[in-house]
Amino acid sequence: MTTPQAPDASGFDAFAQAFRRHAAGVAIVTALTPEGRPVGFTATSLASLAATPPLATFNMARTASSWPAIENTEYVAIHILGERALGVAQIMSGDNARRFDGDHWEAGPFGLPIITDATAWLVGRIVARTPVADNAMIAVQIVEGALGEPDQPLTYHERAYRALGAALR
Repeated sequence: MTTPQAPDASGFDAFAQAFRRHAAGVAIVTALTPEGRPVGFTATSLASLAATPPLATFNMARTASSWPAIENTEYVAIHILGERALGVAQIMSGDNARRFDGDHWEAGPFGLPIITDATAWLVGRIVARTPVADNAMIAVQIVEGALGEPDQPLTYHERAYRALGAALR
């Protein structure tokens, strides 16, 4: 068996290329600023932390435009996206001043923006913000949620949104 020839990469290049090759589900995290303005961003770092109590985590740069809201709020909404929400994912990863233009969201629990075409949404109280270098790991205890219409998962891989292929047996 031969090993495919890989691009020459070491150090940070290898790190960056390795994580580009790690496919991840796409989620959106939303919150409100202290003034009540909606903010949000796409996240591929979402993970479940515990079932009892229900805890989830996500990571973000403390230089991100949404960080001041996440740093100063008690509650966030986490949305799991399917293929049909590709357009919403593109909006929420684009210009931060335009992320809430349109009818792809509505006010939900605690006034939080809820993405209307998510396959699931969860609202949680932030229980930890752990700074790591210029980033933060955020832990959220889920207090409420709902399922949307089923859909095939939306993933992010090699700098592009992707759909999954056929199931493997």
